[in-house]
Amino acid sequence: MPKAARLCRDRLCSLMRLMSVLAATAALAGCVETDIEGATSYVGSMGGLADHHPEVKPRIVQIFIASTRKGETGAAAQQVDTDGTRYALTTLTFPPGHQPGAIERPVWGSGDAKSHIMVSGRRELDSDEFNAELASHVSGRIGVNRDVMIFVHGFNTPFEDARWRAAQIVADSRFGGVPILFTWPSRGGLLSYASDKDSAMASRDALQSLLEDVAKTPGVGRIHILAHSMGGWLAMEALRQASIAGDRDLNGHLGEVMLASPDIDLDVFTKQMARISPAKVTVFATSNDRALSLSSWIADDRPRVGAVNAAKPEDKAALERLGAKVYDLSAFSDGLIDHGIYADTPDVIHAIGAQLTAPRASEANTVSIIDARSEAPAAPAAPAVAPAATSSATPAGPTP
Repeated sequence: MPKAARLCRDRLCSLMRLMSVLAATAALAGCVETDIEGATSYVGSMGGLADHHPEVKPRIVQIFIASTRKGETGAAAQQVDTDGTRYALTTLTFPPGHQPGAIERPVWGSGDAKSHIMVSGRRELDSDEFNAELASHVSGRIGVNRDVMIFVHGFNTPFEDARWRAAQIVADSRFGGVPILFTWPSRGGLLSYASDKDSAMASRDALQSLLEDVAKTPGVGRIHILAHSMGGWLAMEALRQASIAGDRDLNGHLGEVMLASPDIDLDVFTKQMARISPAKVTVFATSNDRALSLSSWIADDRPRVGAVNAAKPEDKAALERLGAKVYDLSAFSDGLIDHGIYADTPDVIHAIGAQLTAPRASEANTVSIIDARSEAPAAPAAPAVAPAATSSATPAGPTP
């Protein structure tokens, strides 16, 4: 066979083999898919190799729950459980497209993990199991990741709303420690202010006990409190009671006390601060908070701490003299209720997260050990693995 003919034949065979490969690739492209739990999907076009696109999985958030409610739904959720505090450990997932400040829940139906915040697991605990499980979650953590944050919700908050909000705060603040939701019986109605206040009063001892129990957790770092609205009054009362009992700083573990739109009478706050000083107390105030305006009206126009006009130097100075740091959130107002700015405004929740996760140089290498009753330095022979690092970016927060 002539040389030119052989060359033509070889080129034709090579072209046919290439076409076969491309045809097989095209058949594969776009037809291999995995669900949200998978890691790979193939997306391609005719004549091209498939692209590799890892599927983004939902983010997992675990939260301990300490509740003084008799139940979570119906009338039981509105009553104080006189038998004591109920405990649980709940696992929630956040959709890959979660937006900071948002609580993605379906308008109707049960929702799905690709689009909504979902509960993926729940385990009831008794008090001993709660303490043991908490110690297990703290164990092995390093530095500020040994910290615990206790979130206390406010007035007009059903159980499920409190759970979604607590999880959203943990996710958006990038808190790297162990979160706990303390939930008390709120009736979830605008006309139930007086009964909610009674329920909050009846829950003071339970919150005080929780704070003291957490402080005894082996290797625990700081115990931070983030409390909203009437929950701010409840948190300050629990700390006040602990101080009267001789434990002003939770055995040296009290960290940041952050009060978001606190529904606290100014004179009452003065007495509370006198008891817990020199605690690090931060007030996030909004002068046009409609909910606090209603609370003030119910209380015969007595001023609420969370509605102080921090833009006025004299008003801001009045709180600072008590030992509190004050942030004015009025600039983030949307002109509506303005009672949840602290959590649903990305800049604010990021600033809160930056304050909670700020490293402490003296404890950077401190490791919690489950079978130790005190903090211990990291041992070179058995290095602990820290949880995933929080974001290094610190967004600009409100100007103090």
